[in-house]
Amino acid sequence: MDKTVEIIILAMVAAFLGLRLYSVLGRRAEHEERPVQPRFEPKGDPAPRSAVPELTGSQPNAMPPRALVPGVTPAIERGLKEIGAADRGFDTLAFLDGAKGAYRMVLEAFWKGDRDTLAHLCDPAVLASFAGAIDARVAAGETLDNRLVRIEEATIVAASFQAPVARITVRFLADIAAVTRNAEGQVIAGSLDDAVEARDMWTFSRTVSAASPDWLLEETDEA
Repeated sequence: MDKTVEIIILAMVAAFLGLRLYSVLGRRAEHEERPVQPRFEPKGDPAPRSAVPELTGSQPNAMPPRALVPGVTPAIERGLKEIGAADRGFDTLAFLDGAKGAYRMVLEAFWKGDRDTLAHLCDPAVLASFAGAIDARVAAGETLDNRLVRIEEATIVAASFQAPVARITVRFLADIAAVTRNAEGQVIAGSLDDAVEARDMWTFSRTVSAASPDWLLEETDEA
């Protein structure tokens, strides 16, 4: 075979093998360099959250309540849907987050005798009840040295809408270390070393036509 023809044939074979090699390794490298979006990781940076929870319950693009709160009964689901229809920004998870924040803030304000904070979180009737208990405590010369250790559970147990007022009742299960001191600072009841379980049923309400998005504590009871 002529040397020139042989060289041409070998060059063609080499070129063919080179293209095949690129088709396998080159494309694989391209795929390996392309970042893969994790299946359950949301795209983009998460939205920043406020350092202090607010009981607003208003978030855009609210999801159906049953999808957000497993085990919700049909009656509760109906109530949440009615609230969502009246307030298009209502979001069940945002409300629950705010309710837990409000639970902590109300308890701590009551323990400290902080009437101003209570006035922003409670309706007039509940505020009057808290104020009366604070007055009785001050008259007795007693102070509360309580601490909310943790909120074990916050569950929606009732929801309704009677225009223009929306109401949601939440059952809280929490661990609280409670201590009562006398005027001399001596412990007369409780212990900070032994937390007790608290079971509370709190009802929050909001006039959906109001300019403020905040919910107020309307009623308290033991669960």
